[in-house]
Amino acid sequence: MLNVFFLGLVSFFTDISTEMVYPLIPLYLTSVFGATPALIGVIEGIAESVASLMKIYGGYVSDKFRKRKAVAFIGYSGAVFYKFILMIAGSWAGVLAARVVDRIGKGLRVAPRNALVSDSADKQHLGKAFGLHKSLDMAGAAIGILFTYFFLRRSTGDFNYTRLFVIALIPAVIGLCMFFFVKEKKPATAKPAEKISFRFLLKSFRTLDKRLKLYLLVTLLFTLGNSSDAFLLLKASAVGYSDSAVVLLFFFYYVSASVLAIPFGQLSDKIGRKKLLVAGYLVFAVVYSGFAFAPDRGLIAAMFVLYGAYSAMIVGVERAFITEIAPQELMGTMHGLHATIVGIALLPASVVTGLLWNYFGPVIPFVYGACLSLAAALILLLYLVPHPART
Repeated sequence: MLNVFFLGLVSFFTDISTEMVYPLIPLYLTSVFGATPALIGVIEGIAESVASLMKIYGGYVSDKFRKRKAVAFIGYSGAVFYKFILMIAGSWAGVLAARVVDRIGKGLRVAPRNALVSDSADKQHLGKAFGLHKSLDMAGAAIGILFTYFFLRRSTGDFNYTRLFVIALIPAVIGLCMFFFVKEKKPATAKPAEKISFRFLLKSFRTLDKRLKLYLLVTLLFTLGNSSDAFLLLKASAVGYSDSAVVLLFFFYYVSASVLAIPFGQLSDKIGRKKLLVAGYLVFAVVYSGFAFAPDRGLIAAMFVLYGAYSAMIVGVERAFITEIAPQELMGTMHGLHATIVGIALLPASVVTGLLWNYFGPVIPFVYGACLSLAAALILLLYLVPHPART
């Protein structure tokens, strides 16, 4: 579990750095380079698409060469180069290059990092292990977003973005240093690298555990209704929250997810992943229903806290579930495939939500997301057979 703790510290410091910068990128583009909302959408669309494609590739490379730590390290290095490029960017094209570098790094590191966690954990405590990592990850995000909030509150006149980028470099570098304490454990049953070919992958996909295939399909269905969090910000603004207060709402979300991740992970070790996953999707449906019909700021704040609970119930638990049923020699690839499905589905989900918002207002898109989440919960409840070790 010590290895998982250090991997959590890598994510902790990296997320401090990321959340200090990410919420301000749209402001940076518009105030410094005069970018339009449409251009910002293009930049973010390109960046996220690149990340989605890299996630399965990062997992595949870590499986083929059995170098999970090295691939993850390269991926996390992208967070450092991202800040450097932002510091020297002279146009929106430079910001685009920075975002692409950052997202390539994000895509590369997700799957091998999850595989490192699964390799390092006691198989009877996978939920706790992934919960610990998720808790540290979200705690870092909470601290980063809090820094952003105070920077916005204290800023007078022209905001010094370059100074913020320099400060954000510090936790990113500390995060990389944590890799010196991470030990890589090579599974005894690993197949030789030359056998992990694309032909081998295609054959393996056809023979995957039916539960894993079902969950990947459920993930796709659910994510088609789980649009960008930007729409949550729009809803919060619509009921009267200021820009700085909206940033603070995400602090509550991150704190909630961080506090609850370990308890929910441990609970999944005791009662099984299926029950937590079903409950998580039901909570998401409640959250989106709340956003759809929230009449005031109080309920919106409560929904952000509950949104953190949903994240704690799903993210670490689903990673533990995938670890339990994925082929050991393709552990990184399966985690990467899951992350790629989520990333690819987010684009049409956001487009559909945006169109529904434009034509019907904010209620219908959130109801749409809630309905798909209910459908995902129902499919898991009726058709997912629990893991034998958890029955």
